Amino acid sequence: MYEKLRGIVLNTIRYSDKHNIVHIYTDGRGLMSFAVQQGKTHAARMRNALLMPLSLVDLEAAVRSGRDLSLLREVRRNYPLATIYSDPMKNAIALFVSELLAHVIQEPEGNAALFSYIEQSVQLLEQMPDQIANFHICFLYHLGAHLGIQPNVEGYRSGYWFDMTDGVFVPGTVRGHMHLQPREAQVIYLLSRMTFGNMKAFRFNREERNRMLDVIISYYRLHNAAIGTLRSPDILKQLFV
Repeated sequence: MYEKLRGIVLNTIRYSDKHNIVHIYTDGRGLMSFAVQQGKTHAARMRNALLMPLSLVDLEAAVRSGRDLSLLREVRRNYPLATIYSDPMKNAIALFVSELLAHVIQEPEGNAALFSYIEQSVQLLEQMPDQIANFHICFLYHLGAHLGIQPNVEGYRSGYWFDMTDGVFVPGTVRGHMHLQPREAQVIYLLSRMTFGNMKAFRFNREERNRMLDVIISYYRLHNAAIGTLRSPDILKQLFV
């Protein structure tokens, strides 16, 4: 039996000389994996264009109990992403977001709030004309709420440290825990006030933004052991001044 689903393409991995494995996060079934035949035909090229990272698609899939791979019957674009694939800065952000999501999303069940957040974020990135340097920082911070790891900012006080292990602000260090000193802890608090609507007002230079990216990725790794080595952050760090 085939199901109609909405999906967000995370990545494509070469599986054999004839097939690739495409990982798609779906609204109703969570993370799904599909074996997709390679080829040089016009139909194969069109299908590959639909399955680029962060593509928003409608699909029909056969869900087979006990099988790791599902059968992809049909896939169609449901939201065009012209600038994400033509603008090098947007494309670098998209590659980073898709790579990170491929690590942190493992659940084979739907999560409507998480799916909606990612879908709307991709659409916003596509629509934004400029000043997107803080997009990935804003996206990462608020993604944490959907993963259950967003920092608790209610206890913030000037001069407090940020306990990365427990995700809270504390007056001093706790033995055995990873911490940020008060200056960087204040930045974590400021990020809680950042939205896609006001992120242009947050002025960071390249060094500050790159440091924030490193800190947030470290925080994610601390709370999710599935995050291994990421290749895309190095590209992002070279793009924005």
